[in-house]
Parts: sequence; structure tokens; C-alpha cells
Amino acid sequence: MFRKILFSLAILCTTAAVQAQNLQLHFDPRNSLYGDAVSSSNYLTGTFEMFKPDQWGNTFMFVDADLNFNKKNIGLVYGEIAREFKIGDFPLLPHLEFNGGLGLVKGTDFGFSIPSSYLAGFGYPFQLGNFFMSTYVAYKLNAFQEVSNDAQWTLTWNATLAGGKLSLGGFLDLWTEDKSFTEGSDATGKKVVFLSEPQFWYNVTPNFALGTEVELSYNFVNKFVESKFYAIPTLATKWNF
Repeated sequence: MFRKILFSLAILCTTAAVQAQNLQLHFDPRNSLYGDAVSSSNYLTGTFEMFKPDQWGNTFMFVDADLNFNKKNIGLVYGEIAREFKIGDFPLLPHLEFNGGLGLVKGTDFGFSIPSSYLAGFGYPFQLGNFFMSTYVAYKLNAFQEVSNDAQWTLTWNATLAGGKLSLGGFLDLWTEDKSFTEGSDATGKKVVFLSEPQFWYNVTPNFALGTEVELSYNFVNKFVESKFYAIPTLATKWNF
């Protein structure tokens, strides 16, 4: 009976987690908040999200495009895709994930690759009150010049309140990586990176929403300067398909 309840909840959580597909446009004021050490300008970010549950599990992906290059052209593209599987009555969902992207340095012709990461672990969906939540723990291979073998813990949440007019969502990531990636080849040991992006949306219609995403991070925004906590709110719109 417990397993039947668990898998009924898993299906409910994954189905309710996010709209099947949506487009978001965010105004990011990080230069106004923190200056050139973080970004040389404020900019817009376009995001496409897709979530697709099915009888075998679920697929989630998103792509971010930052309009932060010369003349507000696209200067960075970053994407993630994750798949979770249901296997019989097994209470955990095997989780596979890939992250990576490409970027350009503003004012130059220099391009770079965002080091890819490959994750494999197990996820677990659950519900707390009105919040549909999921968590996973995974081995993480960071494909730096010297490969970094690491771990990541992620928590995600989603809720609809006030008769459907207010939506809350977001994630929290904690992962490790080799210090040598950002502190030079002589650095040893690991550091912990924290990233969370809670979202708050007012649903003007079932398809159109206004809101904000707050990027909370430590050891993430600019890995090549001193460790620091950042809180960067955006102004955003969203269209649910």
C-alpha cells in the first residue's frame, strides 16, 4: 500500500510541478546592484522551459539566452536536460542530467565553452501542504581541464495559491568542485557552491504572468573573485503554453 501511495504521489508531483512549456523574459539588474565585478551591464535573459511527464518517468529541460553581448546580442547560452525513470515499485527515481553552454566575452571576439557537467543519481518526489516538491542526490562529473569528481544535492518546489492567481516555484542546488578550476593549478581540495532561484508569479491570466526570480548564490556569480553571497532579483514576464 505504501508503494502505491508513493507512486500516486510521484505522478501527481511531476504532473503539477510546472506548466508543460513556458517562455520567460527577465530583466537582470546585476550591474546596478554589484558593479563591473559581476557584470559589465544590466541585460535581458530569455528562458524556455519544458517539463514532460509520461508513464516511464519525466523529462525536464531549460535553455537560457543572455542578451549581454555587443549591442545587446546574445552573449551566453546555457542549457540543462534531465530525465528521471520509474522502475517497477522501486521507491526512488533514477536521475540522469547534462548541463553546459557557450559564451562570448563582451567587447572582444573571444568565445568560451562553459564546462559541461554530467550527473547520475536518484530522485524522490513528495508533497508538503500545497507544495509539490522533489529532491535528488547525484554524482557529478565536472568536465574541467582537470576532471573534477563531485556530488550535488538539489531540491525543487512548486505551488499554486490564492485560487490560482499566485504561483511559487524554484530550486536549490549545493554542489562541490575542485578549487583548482578557479584558484589555479596549485590549489587543492574542494569548495561548495550554493545556488537557489525562487520564483514568484502573479497569474494575470492562465497563460500570462508577471513576477520575479531572485538568484541567491555563494561561490557562483563570479568564480574568479573573492567568495561572496549575492542576491539578484529580476523583473520578469512568463507565457505558459
